[in-house]
Amino acid sequence: MDVDRVRIVGRRLAGVSWRVARHEWTLAAVAALVLAVVLTWPTLRDPASTIPQDTGDPTLQAWQVAWGGHALLTNPFQVWHSNTFYPEPYTYAYSDTLLGYAPFGMIGDGPVAAVVRYNLLYMLTHALALFGAYALARQLGAGRAGSAVAGVSFAYAPWKLAQAGHLHVLSIGGIALALAMLARGHGWSLRHGHRPDRIRPGWVVAGWATAAWQVTLGFGIGLPFAYALGLICLGVAVTYGVVWWRRRSRPAVPRRLILADLAGGIGFAGVTLAMAAPYFEVVARNPSGRRTVAQIEMFSPSWRGFITAPPESWLWGERHEAARATLGFPGEMTLLPGVVLLSVAMAGIFFSAWRLRHRLMLAGAALVSVALAAGTTFGGDGDPGYVTLVEHAPGWDGVRTPGRLVLWTTLLLGLLAAGALTVREPASAPARDPLPEPASGAEPASGAEPTGEEVPERASGPAGGQVPGPASTEPASGEVPAGEQVPEPVAAEPAGARPALRPAAWAEAEPGARPVLRPAAWSGTAAAQAVTPEPARERGGQRWRLARLALLVPLVLVLLEGVNRTPHVPAPEQPAVLRGLTGPALVLPSDGIRELHVMLWSTDGFPKVVNGLASFTPQSQERIRAASMTFPDATSVAYLREVGLRTVVLLPGWAPGTPWADVAARPVDGLGISREMVGEDVIYRL
Repeated sequence: MDVDRVRIVGRRLAGVSWRVARHEWTLAAVAALVLAVVLTWPTLRDPASTIPQDTGDPTLQAWQVAWGGHALLTNPFQVWHSNTFYPEPYTYAYSDTLLGYAPFGMIGDGPVAAVVRYNLLYMLTHALALFGAYALARQLGAGRAGSAVAGVSFAYAPWKLAQAGHLHVLSIGGIALALAMLARGHGWSLRHGHRPDRIRPGWVVAGWATAAWQVTLGFGIGLPFAYALGLICLGVAVTYGVVWWRRRSRPAVPRRLILADLAGGIGFAGVTLAMAAPYFEVVARNPSGRRTVAQIEMFSPSWRGFITAPPESWLWGERHEAARATLGFPGEMTLLPGVVLLSVAMAGIFFSAWRLRHRLMLAGAALVSVALAAGTTFGGDGDPGYVTLVEHAPGWDGVRTPGRLVLWTTLLLGLLAAGALTVREPASAPARDPLPEPASGAEPASGAEPTGEEVPERASGPAGGQVPGPASTEPASGEVPAGEQVPEPVAAEPAGARPALRPAAWAEAEPGARPVLRPAAWSGTAAAQAVTPEPARERGGQRWRLARLALLVPLVLVLLEGVNRTPHVPAPEQPAVLRGLTGPALVLPSDGIRELHVMLWSTDGFPKVVNGLASFTPQSQERIRAASMTFPDATSVAYLREVGLRTVVLLPGWAPGTPWADVAARPVDGLGISREMVGEDVIYRL
């Protein structure tokens, strides 16, 4: 008996595993991961010793992820007071934190682990962006090919190649995934509108949670997302009010849905405010951290930037070299969403599975996103536009790179393209659900999974029920509805007369078959009339297969536009003198991009260090640097001791050409400090 039970359980587990393994979402996730490995190659070829793009911001972000994990494991209440920029507080909020990746930072320690972690996240962000946009397009009613184009373009748009060194900019998959979850939870899609029978409060909570997680990755991307969610909520409220006014009765909303939205919305707002509080504190302590319109103007692209690709693009990089030369800051002004994407999206305005009003809304929103992404160049001064938001909307004065809003342009164009690439299946194809719901207590059958590029469904009625089609209006077997009898065959028609069309009998038709109108003189049976002739069905099937193959062409072209030439450079190797360093410490020279390397190396134990680099320089760091330029002498040693420093490390290989070039040759006699050589480097103990 026990053996039989084990066999039964084993067979059931095998069946469930097989269904899960070949489920659309499993296959989509696997495909997203495989494409991410291929299209970010050679990131994972040597993840411990190379890093994408350069050794600037990637080393900073590798430290950020590591610090988040370390702080949450050791002292969560001090997470905002990092080990860098000593003795300043709230230093973790000096840039976008990537705090949402802190769980990754809990695995491993030291600079090598930080680099490996960064490379894995670099690959995974591309996979999540593809999967999130694919899920959103599918939920809105697009077919697989159109959804794949939306996903690939969102993850591998040419403009993103210029952002290969900015992990917080690449981390946009949570935006699309949260929108997909919220749409699914509310039972809404572009194809079918609102269907109350599809409401799922659990998906609503998951959508709000994903949106909150996205905000924890940084406000540069998260702030516009929060405003977008606010606008969507406002639009839903207005629509609800209009429907209430037109129907003269309040539309019913399930209580569980209201509670899910309240809990999710309050949680999202709470996370957003908790993340924002340290940034307000930083600006209050360092007014120079507030962005000015002049700074925003430096990063505002002209219209040419939206059709120009960065040099990292394999397909367009060299071809757009002359256009890039006209841009003031190419790294933030090469904003091409993709030539193929633009072309298909333009076609989607005129030919699409979406309703006309939805197409116009998507196109209008895309134009608004372009206007905002243009920054100060829109309309001559960006007001009205991005500058208006900077001057009046809370938080926008902390975002100095308006061009990154092109991510919304890319997503909206992808949805337009998905609608253009969603085609109808033959009329004889069974209706399927794009996001199948398993029956209560059972897994969905494998045959229930969609196989076509479009997923037609029955329309919903006012109360959310299905509107019956011909099959559902069919009378019981043997009955003939009144007025639908087929008359006796008529006599021969006069010469040149057109045969009259008569409705076919429903009684003999196969269940679910659509009756075919024939001339009344035609003597075939009703069952024969209901069946499409075999040659016609074959021709329709061939055309359908050819259409499906044709849909692969834009997908392949979008993939080609995403092929990169991103350099992968050696990660900075930690000097032996910094291994096991005890703080508070100062590493000299202290200036420029090398500060970011010191931040990365400080992941070895996280000693407190003065070093750090942000978009502004704290006054305490300026004073310490100024004092250290004469180090070692009595004045500098006294000041460094006064601020709490106990160790100074000199890296002579970096010193030439800096104010600290001759520090190693200066005497230390009578200063009460010790000097020790570790290889070519020097460590002073105060």
